[in-house]
Amino acid sequence: MALGLSLALGLGAVSAQAGEAEKIAFDVELKGITAGQLKINATRDGKAYSAAGVLETTGLVGMMRKIRYTATVVGTKNTRFVPAKYTETADTPKRESVFEMLYEAGRPVKVSQTPERKPKEFDVAIEDQAGTLDPLSALYAVLREVDRDEACKFSAQMFDGARRTQVKLFEPKAEGKRVICAGEYRRLGGFHPKDMAEKTSMAFTLTYEPTADNRLRVIEIATETIYGNGRLKRR
Repeated sequence: MALGLSLALGLGAVSAQAGEAEKIAFDVELKGITAGQLKINATRDGKAYSAAGVLETTGLVGMMRKIRYTATVVGTKNTRFVPAKYTETADTPKRESVFEMLYEAGRPVKVSQTPERKPKEFDVAIEDQAGTLDPLSALYAVLREVDRDEACKFSAQMFDGARRTQVKLFEPKAEGKRVICAGEYRRLGGFHPKDMAEKTSMAFTLTYEPTADNRLRVIEIATETIYGNGRLKRR
């Protein structure tokens, strides 16, 4: 789901009642063609939260290139998300792997992957990643329903076991009943120097619309990616 987050933001804050469950589903579009689906099922119960997510290619793109990421996370939320355990399964043309990251008091302390991943010289150090989110918690935080006064106020840094990135929302603008946010996804460290030289950030726009109980839910994220214009569109 680490690459999944990049794809979702490249195409692609918290209040809830105890026991709240939320189902999130988006189509992933590239150049106007549906290329995949993103689904997240999340629950909040008191200070505890959990989420399960799937990102996969579909349609003609799925027939030509099968990519599927599944992930789960459990943790707590008071003023911010604090993950405790994150797991991810990747099934792509290049690899099939299972990844796990464990946390203590919001600090990642153990990363494991099967088959084992060979460290790279530009990986960021795990001991420097206190306060970062896992990719699924970050996706959930960006895409979930929020109260109107929380719109466009999210910012977090993420760690996927080797790379550190940042996503933030800002500059809310009302358009009728909708709210439009500016957004940025930025590479901070752990990427190949050639990738950092090519591009370190991607700007995007996020659109909320009101729900029946006057909260806001994300209906679209749009951006220009290295693959062309991309969108996440709510199903």
